[in-house]
Amino acid sequence: MKTLNALDWTALVLLIIGGINWGLIGFFGLDLVAAIFGTVAPFIYALVGLAALYVVFLSPLLARKVQFRPHRATQQPI
Repeated sequence: MKTLNALDWTALVLLIIGGINWGLIGFFGLDLVAAIFGTVAPFIYALVGLAALYVVFLSPLLARKVQFRPHRATQQPI
């Protein structure tokens, strides 16, 4: 089984930052990345886009690591 390396974690963090930023834009009209990074913001957006593409290829590996087990309800004697 593959463990997550530094590139994997970086991509996931960038993707989370991008998702939060889009949520702020959608709900409040606030582009936090542009407010913090100013003229460098397009570079940050490009990194988030590359991270999203990377995670597309990483997600099958993550899915294989998760073991899905059906839920069994425990029955108590009446």
